[in-house]
Amino acid sequence: MAVGSPCDVRVTALHCFRLCSGRAQSLAGFFQTALDFRHVSTEIFSDAQTRTLTDIGGRALRITLALGAQRVELIQFIDRPGQPYPVDSSASDLLFQHFALVVSDMTAAMQSLSAQLGWTPISSEGPQRLPASSGGVSAFKFRDPEGHPLELLAFPEKDMPAHWKQVLQDAHGDSPFLGIDHSAICVSDGTRSVSFYESLGLIVSNRSVNSDPAQAKLDDLDRPFVDVIAMSADQATPHLELLCYRNRDNNDSLDLQANDVAATSLVFEADDRSKQNETPNMWQRSLIDPDGHRLVIAPSAA
Repeated sequence: MAVGSPCDVRVTALHCFRLCSGRAQSLAGFFQTALDFRHVSTEIFSDAQTRTLTDIGGRALRITLALGAQRVELIQFIDRPGQPYPVDSSASDLLFQHFALVVSDMTAAMQSLSAQLGWTPISSEGPQRLPASSGGVSAFKFRDPEGHPLELLAFPEKDMPAHWKQVLQDAHGDSPFLGIDHSAICVSDGTRSVSFYESLGLIVSNRSVNSDPAQAKLDDLDRPFVDVIAMSADQATPHLELLCYRNRDNNDSLDLQANDVAATSLVFEADDRSKQNETPNMWQRSLIDPDGHRLVIAPSAA
């Protein structure tokens, strides 16, 4: 697992989100029932295949789900399960890494979520409307039954990004769940993290500062002050957000094994120039960012 960015690797898209799971079948059921994901595939990997996919051996189960055009992979290490998600983590810890589900109707989305058991809220008083300086979105953070943090995100109708306007226009059926807008990760040094992700080909697409009381309720934190830095690849959706909480307690970089439930990986697709530098057997590269978040660079859609 390399730390830092090889200079010959550039990415064009955030291809999918890879969650480690202790009970992948059960977690997949939650995503499908509560959040309207659809099943794409179920695969069992041998020891050799698992070592190619991750840096952990033993058999593994991979369940691929989709919401709109975005995909989530649930990886369960059958023979070598890792540590469960820490129960005492907060929204400002470096461990915190979520992805945001865009919904067309927050009330309907909350009703679907509330009808299921096992999840726990992060936001202290239900969905929160953030100020106009933060986009005026309505948001609600929660944890799935294994502890992974997630967010429901509803854009104001007049300020909905063009991409999601088109998705809503093309949507069929009455599901409020449209797709995944971004993944947000907590970082300790925004400048350092921007430099790292720029070395992979991402660019800063937006910056904002959130310190409104609504942010405190959203994160269930006392007076948070967070810099939000959006970074996009050539394919802008989904994108990456860096969350730098200025008043969070200092802690060291993450030390997660690939089979730990908190070890979420962002899977990026490499550009054609990077693909040409790969041998047939080197179908992906694994990296760790400066704070310990795990990345996968795939020469093609993996």
